[in-house]
Amino acid sequence: MKGGASAPHGRVEITYCTRCKFLLRAGWLAQELLSTFEGELGEVALRPGTGGIFEVTLNGETIASNRDGAPMPDPADVKRLVRDRIAPGRRIGHSG
Repeated sequence: MKGGASAPHGRVEITYCTRCKFLLRAGWLAQELLSTFEGELGEVALRPGTGGIFEVTLNGETIASNRDGAPMPDPADVKRLVRDRIAPGRRIGHSG
C-alpha cells in the first residue's frame, strides 16, 4: 500500500428491508461510512432483507438495529459506533 498505510480491517454489512424501500437509506449510509473511514474499512455490503429491518453490523457484531421495536438507527450514532471500534480518537464531523 502507498505510504506504509495499514490494510483496511473493517467490514460493515447493512441489512435493509426491501419492502420498506430502505435501499436509498442503506446506500447513503454506506457512502457516508466509506467516505469517513476510507482508510479503515475494507468493505461495506448491502444485504436485502424483509420485515422492516435496518441493521448494521461491523465485523459480524451488530452495532445498530431497529429490531424488536427499536427506533431506526441514527446515521451519526452509527458513524460514532464504527469510529469507536476501528478508529478511536478520530474526529467525525463537526461534533465528532
